[in-house]
Amino acid sequence: MNYIDMIRSIAGSRPLILTACAIFIQDEKGRVLLQHRTDTDNWGVPGGFMEMGESVEDAARREILEETGLTVGEMTLYNVFSGKEFYFQYPNGDEVYNVIVTFLSKDVSGTLQADHEGYDLRYFDLDSLPEDMIPTSRRMLEKLGADPSLPR
Repeated sequence: MNYIDMIRSIAGSRPLILTACAIFIQDEKGRVLLQHRTDTDNWGVPGGFMEMGESVEDAARREILEETGLTVGEMTLYNVFSGKEFYFQYPNGDEVYNVIVTFLSKDVSGTLQADHEGYDLRYFDLDSLPEDMIPTSRRMLEKLGADPSLPR
């Protein structure tokens, strides 16, 4: 039983505050990698929750490898997202207030391959995101797309 399952066995579907991580992986054209998720049937940024004793950097790299088949090299801390706009209710009723630590990387290797958590993986232009996105992912990517300090 993993950490979240253990907490859910006590709290049920009531709201939890959980620490998640994601890496905005960009290709040579500046497009960002998104995952069509099986748990929500929406597009979102690949990533997930930390496990006990894991650093956010290690968790982010682990999640990307598991969900995309890619190994992340150099990455840069981008932002921490939290607050009521990062509340999410899963289709099964589980509620979470996310604290999402995000990184940027263009340094990846391996073969892009979806796992059981995703139907598909695809790169999208920040100004042409899919309509059916997880709201929290859309909020993060809108901030990323509007950030004038990032190279294009």
